[in-house]
Amino acid sequence: MADDAVGVSIDPAAVKARYDAERDKRLSSESVGRYIRPSGENSHFLDDPFAGPAPKRDAVTRDVDVALIGGGFGNLLTAVELTKRGVDDFLVLDRAGDFGGVWYWNRYPGVACDVDSYIYLPLLEEMEYMPTQKYASGCEIFQYAKSIGRRFDLYRRALFSVEISEVRWDEVSARWHVKSEQGDLIRARFVNLATGPFQRPRLPGIPGIERFKGHSFHTSRWDFSYTGGNQFGGLEGLRDKRVGIIGTGATSVQAIPFLGEYSKQLYVFQRTPAPVPVRNHRKTDEAWFRSQKPGWQQERIDNFNTLVNGGAQEVDLVGDGWTEILHDIGIKTDQMGDTMDAQRQELADLQFMEKIRARVDSVVKDKKTAEALKPWYSAGCKRPCFHDSYLETFNLPNVTLVDTDGQGVERVTETAIIVGGQAYEIDLLIYATGFEFNTDKLAARNGFEVYGRAGRSLTEKYSHGISTLYGLVSNGFPNLTTLAGPQGVLTPNITHALSSGAKTVAYLIDHTLTAKAQTFEANRKAETDWVEYIGKIAYRSGFDQSCTPGYYNNDGVKVEGGATKGAGITQFYPGNSQRFMARLADWVAKEEIPGVDYAG
Repeated sequence: MADDAVGVSIDPAAVKARYDAERDKRLSSESVGRYIRPSGENSHFLDDPFAGPAPKRDAVTRDVDVALIGGGFGNLLTAVELTKRGVDDFLVLDRAGDFGGVWYWNRYPGVACDVDSYIYLPLLEEMEYMPTQKYASGCEIFQYAKSIGRRFDLYRRALFSVEISEVRWDEVSARWHVKSEQGDLIRARFVNLATGPFQRPRLPGIPGIERFKGHSFHTSRWDFSYTGGNQFGGLEGLRDKRVGIIGTGATSVQAIPFLGEYSKQLYVFQRTPAPVPVRNHRKTDEAWFRSQKPGWQQERIDNFNTLVNGGAQEVDLVGDGWTEILHDIGIKTDQMGDTMDAQRQELADLQFMEKIRARVDSVVKDKKTAEALKPWYSAGCKRPCFHDSYLETFNLPNVTLVDTDGQGVERVTETAIIVGGQAYEIDLLIYATGFEFNTDKLAARNGFEVYGRAGRSLTEKYSHGISTLYGLVSNGFPNLTTLAGPQGVLTPNITHALSSGAKTVAYLIDHTLTAKAQTFEANRKAETDWVEYIGKIAYRSGFDQSCTPGYYNNDGVKVEGGATKGAGITQFYPGNSQRFMARLADWVAKEEIPGVDYAG
């Protein structure tokens, strides 16, 4: 037995047995891993409700040095880095109607970042911008992304509302041909893919969803014309509506308090409860912010990332739930550092999750509802959903938690959701069911295929196992780079990883241009060595198999050898992200990235 942080006794064996039981219950469900891509009669779930009808224009045919596919922070930062290096012949392409990436699409009520604004928003010192809150709203982040586009004159080098159909390498011209559904042809020497894992919505494969006659939408395509209001509330259109929402992940945790406040009746359909630690949100102390010395943001970013990798710092500059969780739980092994005490790590994990379950009891009044809201899995199994009013919402008389006991929704009829044989009549059905996260199926996620040398596609290459060098470049695909890609670095503060990648990508492009080379490409042996190395240190595989299903572990779907296939966080570099990014920076400074060959 062990005493935990909330003063009660923990029986590790009993808790882990409960974890296994909850996992097995869900793995045996027909709903596990059952998602569908919006297409056919469901293709409207991909429509852009924010940009309006795409403006009529002639097809664009252009030759550029660089095509930047994706208009989120990844390519905003890449464009900034290219500009600083004097490379300004580039074009940003995105299916969205503006810059912002994930923050363009996700405008649901309550949308906000769960990472400290002062480290998440990049270039704060250069932009001379003060975030209004510790955790910036999605609206503020979206506006900030657009301000970067204005500050660095990126709008004249951007093409929005463009649906790319294919990206193909032409050996004769040594250029990438980027084609769109609108008939555009962009011939580029270099292409950077920064399309991100949270941009293409997915729907649950529940029988009958196409039969529903009420109103419905995905949270990333929120229909304010139906609900009324905006990201900050005012959903007056729901006052007389019965609302059902499927999914209880990070998006739901933020949106449900608003739905509960305005809906006549809200049904929350849950397969697996979210871990909901305290958020401790607050406005920015302007005096504190103005007192920061030059270089403060990078210092704060590095301090945070060192702590979440289990490293030591004299002071925790961010002091939030992320550093609380990950400093003690940390990463189990690291080829560049020490091996953590596995027993101490496990105890810290048990203690943290017990605190979360105890918090549910202290907030939710109905005991049955409280029990259903308790997460029974390890801290690393699902993204923590920091919030200060989600749990309280279940105390409202018009809010009902429909717990499916791990089995998921049974079916959908023309007017209702069926769970356990009981019908819940609704007027509005909201899907908070996430995105195409699959890292080995980039074509499905992006909506277009990439063809490299000899017409070989990335999908074909990845069908034999994901194979990259540092998650940035890939043999057989010259002058092509990816950000936030598989086998690359992963950290809770994704813009830190994007910034590191953007600097590396800009260097590769600039170096190739100034050296008057034709191409850069991952060396075949170096790539093979990197893939083997990733496999050797991929300590997470056994741990992830003990988790309840979710996008972290490919929804629990296994392949030969018991490993998860191609999706989830198992496919990212599992070592110390702070040290890995420092290594990339050192290579760029020395102007030599091991394993990258130049030709021509």
